[in-house]
This record gives sequence, structure tokens and C-alpha cells, in this order.
Amino acid sequence: MIGRRRFIKNGGALATAFLSLQGVVKKANAVGRTSPSGKGYGPLRRDPNKILDLPVGFTHKVISARGDVMSDGLVVPGKHDGMGAFPSDDGRVILVRNHELNPKDARHSAFGSNLELREKVDLAKIYDTGKNNAIAGYGGTTTLLYNPTEQKVEKEFLSLAGTEWNCAGGVTPWGSWISCEETNAKAGGNYAKDHGYNFEVPARADSGLVKPVPLKAMGRFRHEAIAVDPRTGIIYQTEDRHDGLIYRYIPHSPTKPAAGGKLQALRIRQRRGMDTRNWNNSLPPKMPVAKWVQVQWVDIEEVESPDDSLRKQGYDKGGALFARGEGMWYGNGSIYWACTNGGPFMRGQIFRYIPSPHEGTVRELAKPGRLQLYIESHASSLIENCDNITVAPWGDLFICEDHGGSCALVRVTTRGEISTFADNSYSSSELAGACFSPDGSTLFVNIQKNGQTLAITGPWKT
Repeated sequence: MIGRRRFIKNGGALATAFLSLQGVVKKANAVGRTSPSGKGYGPLRRDPNKILDLPVGFTHKVISARGDVMSDGLVVPGKHDGMGAFPSDDGRVILVRNHELNPKDARHSAFGSNLELREKVDLAKIYDTGKNNAIAGYGGTTTLLYNPTEQKVEKEFLSLAGTEWNCAGGVTPWGSWISCEETNAKAGGNYAKDHGYNFEVPARADSGLVKPVPLKAMGRFRHEAIAVDPRTGIIYQTEDRHDGLIYRYIPHSPTKPAAGGKLQALRIRQRRGMDTRNWNNSLPPKMPVAKWVQVQWVDIEEVESPDDSLRKQGYDKGGALFARGEGMWYGNGSIYWACTNGGPFMRGQIFRYIPSPHEGTVRELAKPGRLQLYIESHASSLIENCDNITVAPWGDLFICEDHGGSCALVRVTTRGEISTFADNSYSSSELAGACFSPDGSTLFVNIQKNGQTLAITGPWKT
């Protein structure tokens, strides 16, 4: 079997091997495979605990699992998804973790299988209590205080409640996590409030359950993830739709997104309404791999989008189409994002955006931001349906797969070498929430269906 290949190099220059990968046999198991160039951390070894296969020298530990009793007396909710890691006192790490729960997931909520624990929660801090204070939204976030020296969680509690489908989100440079609702459900039925918003959660070990404030100016749509450019405070957003857009939010105050701001959609300067998905039925021209194109941003006026017309506003102004925008992360001076089923084989794409030195100002027209289709997978043995992504402190990209088979955690080095770092060959669950501790010593990742959060350590620097 041909392994994951080195098909991009030097920051995105396309290698000749890329075009020959269309006939690659679908991977059956990642164990024993690494990049053919010999890069990566070496072949994977079977996990005797049948949780996650890792390279020799690396180990994992389950630090939190669905149903565990938390410090606040509630239980760890299920469907772990996006996650961010923040520094705390004495080398400890604060994790803020999403839970992608919907109205049918009461049994996996923090309130117990029969909601018997809901009396422990102040209803004023639940975003949507639904009909008769029955709690309509089971999604939200939990916060963990982790001691990496002892490899254990010292504190764990519910930090955002009453929201829905909290899929991904992103870290902010001012020390908070923005949790995104992947829905556009409106009030009615079991819902007392509209959904489809972002919510900010402070990364603090003493925050407790925060009062949920929807960041309405960031738009009401099927959010997936965000990333913040620390230089400007501008927040970039993905939309999980087959015909979604990429947005940016320019806050009036760079550290206070709740104070309002301007919402815009990405347009490729050279081509109005360009279809970057590169599907076989996409209208030409195709989005070229590795080539840089210039970007401009168009204003979105009706950010509340009561009729789900937010995308149409972007389309009408020439916004570019993207195939299911998923994970997004800032690193290497760039904004990276994953499009789960982009490309002619619908295996996935990774985009890289370098903001203008004058990003968000009128001067950016003279020197606009640049966009690159950084990776387009033509074979499942490379990357299959990329989802959550993160950038390691040393610049490597780690990509979580999400499909019906054996989902891997894929590493892309700064030189463009692709290898399988970890493989979930024991369930059909996606991997999610990959993020590194601030010192780079620990990689945290979730196995969603299992309801598990893992801490991975090993010889990263080698």
C-alpha cells in the first residue's frame, strides 16, 4: 500500500507525485505506515488498550470520559468536539472543550441520563431553557484544569450551557474560547430562543458556569470554527455547508467581540463568485493548487439572517464558495482552514490565508491578503475528510479526520511532508479537538463517539 505522500513542499509548491495519486488504494490500516521519505515519527504500534495507535515512544492517557462526575456535581457530557488549551498557574493547563449535543441527546448531557441533576444549575445561566424551563439546549462547553506533571485533571466543570451543536470554535489571544453553534434553528417548538451564534467562554479555572451571551454581530448561521489574528484581533469564521462562505469579523474593540463589529465574506479578487470546491461538476475555472490568489472582503448587512439568507448576501456580492468549512487555526502568520469534502474526489482541502499587512483597513486594497489552496487530497491514504485542525508550536499542522472508517490524526510538516501520526482503528468515531499545551509537551485530542479526551506525550522534538 502506498502511504501518505510528500506531495507539497516548500510552503505549498506542488510536487510531481501529487498528480499520480488518483489510483492509490484506500488504506485498510495505518499501523506500520509512515511517509515514504522516512519522515514523521515512525510507524504506528498497536495500542494494547485498543483506544489509539501511536508511534513508538509516544503514549496516551484518557484524562476525561463521558459520564465521569465533575467538580460541580454534574457529569461529563458526551460528543466531545473542538477544544482549546491555555496556560494556567504552576505549569497547569486549562482546557475548554465543546460538546456537539442536540435536542435528542439528553442522555449524554451534563444533567444526567434522566436530567435528574438539572436542579444543580442556575437556570439564569442556561441560554435556552426551552418550554417550561425543561432545558432545550444540551450542548455547551466544559472546562478542565489539567496537571501535566501528574497527568491528571484536578478540576472539571460545566462552563457553557443551553446551546446546541457546539461543534468547533477557537482560542483567542486574550485568553478565551469562542464556542460555535453549528445550527440555524429558530425559536419555536422546544426552543425558546434562536440559535446559530457564537459564545465566548473565559479560560479560567474559577469561572464556573458563565452567563451565555450570543455574539450576534458575528452572524447567525451554521458556524463551525474561528481563528483570531493576534496582530489585529480580527476573527475569521468557517461555515459548515456544502456551499458555505468564509467570513471575517472586525470587532470595534479587538478584545471584546460582544461589543459589536463588522461582518464580511471572502471574495477572490480575480474571479467573482469563484467555486473553490473543485468538484467535478463545479463551474470553471478551478481553484489552482499551491498558487496564490488575491482576496477582498464584501460587507454582510443583515447579520441576524432570520430567513437564513446570510450566505445569499455573500453570493450576491461575489463571495467564493467553499465545501463544508470545518476546523480553523492561526499559526505561522497564517489562517488555515479545512474544507471536509472539497476537491474532485471529495477527500478534503486545506486552505491557507495570509492577511494583508493592512488587514481590515482601506489600505488593504493596495496590498490585499493572499489565499492558497495548500492541500487538496486525491486519495484517502493522504487525508480523508479533514475536520478539526491545529498548528503545533513549532509550525506543523495536525489534522483530524472525520469519516465512517478508521479516522487518523494526520501530520503535515512545514516542509509539506504528510504522515499518519495517530490512528483510531478501534471505532468509527471521528477525532476532534486536537490542540497542544502552551509549552508544546502534550497534545490533547477527543474521540467523539467514545466520549474521551486523551493527553498524548512523547519525543516531539525528534
